[in-house]
Parts: sequence; C-alpha cells; structure tokens
Amino acid sequence: MLPPAEELSISELQSGQATGRFSAVSITRKYLDRIEKIDRGGPNLRSVIELNPDALDIARALDRERKSGRVRGPLHGIPVLIKDNIDTHDRMTCTAGSLALVGWRPRKDAFLVKKLRDAGAVILGKTNLSEWANFRGSRSTSGWSARGGLTRNPCVLDRNPSGSSSGSAVAVAANLCAVAVGTETNGSIVSPSSFCGIVGVKPTVGLVSRAGIIPIAKSQDTAGPMARSVRDAAILLGCLAEIDPQDPAGTAGLKPPGDFKTPPDYTRALDPEGLRGARIGIARKYFHGHPAVRAVQEKAVQALQSAGAIPVDPVEIPKLANSYELMLWEFKAGLNDYLSGLGPDAPVKSLKELIEFNQRNREEELRWFGQEILIEAETKGPLTDSKYLETLEACRKSSREQGLDSLMQEHRLDAVMAPTTGPAHVTDFVYGDRDTGGSSSPAAMAGYPSITLPAGFVQELPVGISFFGRAWSEALLLRLAYAFEQATMHRRPPGFLDTL
Repeated sequence: MLPPAEELSISELQSGQATGRFSAVSITRKYLDRIEKIDRGGPNLRSVIELNPDALDIARALDRERKSGRVRGPLHGIPVLIKDNIDTHDRMTCTAGSLALVGWRPRKDAFLVKKLRDAGAVILGKTNLSEWANFRGSRSTSGWSARGGLTRNPCVLDRNPSGSSSGSAVAVAANLCAVAVGTETNGSIVSPSSFCGIVGVKPTVGLVSRAGIIPIAKSQDTAGPMARSVRDAAILLGCLAEIDPQDPAGTAGLKPPGDFKTPPDYTRALDPEGLRGARIGIARKYFHGHPAVRAVQEKAVQALQSAGAIPVDPVEIPKLANSYELMLWEFKAGLNDYLSGLGPDAPVKSLKELIEFNQRNREEELRWFGQEILIEAETKGPLTDSKYLETLEACRKSSREQGLDSLMQEHRLDAVMAPTTGPAHVTDFVYGDRDTGGSSSPAAMAGYPSITLPAGFVQELPVGISFFGRAWSEALLLRLAYAFEQATMHRRPPGFLDTL
C-alpha cells in the first residue's frame, strides 16, 4: 500500500503497479484519503474544489486493463487533478470558481482531458483557483473563489499560494495527487509553483490545446504541467502536447516546427549534464526586492556555473508593450464565445449576464473585492476593431522580434534565467495581493515557453527560478531545468506551519 505522506514519482508509481506492489485503486484511494485528511480537515488547504465521484471506478477499470495486458500510456493508473476551468464530460462541473456556473456540467471533454484519459490517467477531481483565473477585479486575493473559498499555502498556512492555478500548485506540493494541470495567461502556473515549491511548465501557446478551457486571452492562454519534479513535468507535458486543429485560437501566430508531427517524449531530453556549455542569459532587472531573495538568486547563478553553464551576465530584456488592454478585448470575446456555447440550460450565457449575476449575489461573490475588470472588458468592441489589432501587433512585436528573439540572437543564448517570484506574502483580504516581483511577462506575452523550479528558501518559504526562451524550446528548457534540479535538489515537502 502507498504510504500517505510518501512523495512517489510517476515512474515509481508505474513500477509499483507493474510489480503488483500498488494498484490504480490503492493509489487512488490513498490520495483520496489524504485529501480528506489534510485538504478538508487538518490544515484545511481547500485546494480541491470537487472530487470525481467515479475516480475509484475508473481506477478499477484501469487495473482490469493492466491485468489483461493493456497499458494505455505513461499515466496509466496515475491520479491527476485538473484546474476548475477545464471541461470534463462526466459527473463533475466546470465553474472557474464562480457560483454563476455551479451545477453546470460540460457537454464534452476538453481536448487535453481526452489526452489524459487516453494516457490512462485517473481524473481525481478539480482544483480551486483564483476566481475567473484572477481576471475579475482589483485588490483581488489569489487562491480565493466564491465557490471554493480560500486555498492556503501548505508551506506556511497564513501565506498566499498565489494564482490563479492555486489549487493545482497546493495539491501537488502537499502530495494530494501525482501531478496536476494548471493554466496560465501571465504567471498563473509559474507563480503558484514558485510560492509552493514545485515545478511548473508554461508551454508555447498552441502546444497544448485550449479547446474546452474557460479563456482569458487567446494570444497568451495555455494549460501546462505542475509537478514535484522536472521528470514528472516532462512526462505529463508529453501526454498533453498535441497541435489541435480545433483549437479556435490556433497557435497565436506561432507555427510549430516542420517535423512536429507526434508529441515528443520530453523525458529523452533530460540529462544531468544538460547545463554544460549552455549559454544562459541572466536577467538582472528581476534581481530586486528582499536581500535574502537576491542571495538565493546569486547562489543559483553560481550553481549554473558549477554545472558547466556559461552565464551571460547581465542581459537586458527590452521594454514590453502594455498587454492589459489586449487581454480585456480577448477576454470579452473569448468568454462570450465560451458561455454562448454552453447551451440553453446554462446559468449565464454572456459576460453581461455574469456581471449581473455577481451584482445580484454580491454578498457572496463580491464580499472581498469587486468586478471592475469584468465591467471594463464589457465595454470593449469586437476583435476586428483597428485599435485591438494595433495593440496585438505592438504586444507581439515588443515581446517577440524586438524582445526575446532579438535578445537571444544577439547574445547567442540557449535560455534566459530570472527569479520567478519572491517568497509568498501573507494573505490579506483588505489590501489584496502583494507584488513580490516576477519575471513571467516576457514569455507570457510572446507566447513562448518557460519553466520554474525550486531554487532555495527564505526562512520556510520557497523561491523559484525560471528558464525561458524561444518558441517550441520545451525540450531544451526541460533539459536545463533538470540539470539544475539534479545539481541542487532544493525541493522539499511543505511544513504546514501555522505562521512564521
């Protein structure tokens, strides 16, 4: 049987199933027991917003398949949690944490959910998130949704988990699942991963289908893996990756390599010597804030050198255009398209109806902060508007050809390294989130990939570093991150401290 607090990898869980030490049922049951014990009781993490009532039945079916000689793929019998803005066609709902969609069940699986099922995953449940992926109002508190309440950071419970993929990060860190899926527009995978001390991958926009995911901005949205190790993140990414012709946003203008036909096995890129000879640009503009954070980052640069990398120090990332207006346009268009497709029985069918619902239910929905962003988005016109098209062009140009592409070509870089965030701030419902610094914007705006992993601690709070680079460079970034991980081994289980 699986010890409830043991942090086993996907490979160890697969090996245990192959030898008969574990079964999909025993693994699933232990994770369900652990969720009951520490997510809904004990520390009361509130990272899981809904459990799949069919999880054990799915696990039993997968055990029968294994006994008959069929193993679906790398995730056969592996419990996975997914963010509550990703559609599943089962007995679970999809609400983005909002009371406006409570009770509504999607009519089909998101493309990536079908990929997970094909790979043999046990969809264990849905994770809590910053409501509407933290695109609702000013002074918001990450990790809170009206439906799910407040997700707590398992490292120090009065600290914030960041967002918007709060529940996915917390569940992985607290060992409530093997791996989880989050989504990001700008920072929503990498920031909570850094705050909670895990690995997070934001892929190139278009590598993982967005079909069936509640949107924010089609030019930046993507789903991605969240895991306790780089290897597990690589395995999960390989199961999620596939260019989807039905993705309504295509690839945000990013054409995949000509030889990209089937999803690669990203684990083949993992090499403990993978940093040797790599030219890594050190983005010093993000080395600010608390002196203890800067000390962690300086040690990270030293670790790169010790592992044989060539730090190019410093490199200057050019100034980015302001993408907020772009996101408002795309949010209105994308959300209206998503909600209008839910069918005649859906509780709300447009952004306008959502705003009205929140006003009618303000005691629950608007208790801590407002919906100024939703109201501002509602004023925007169609995506054919010339101002939108000009803003889109400015954002792409500043982040791509005049941004990362130019920077990496000038310095002949394999990747850029920067601190992901500072340490987690105390949760505050009065003032909302506190800016602890972050480096997610260059890759997010460009639609390019980034990966974060633990780099050290400030007291008991983890701090991550990010590697980011050119479009479709996931294999390279995973190789670099894996080599850094193996050289430093900073990951450690959370302490569940009440406070510092």
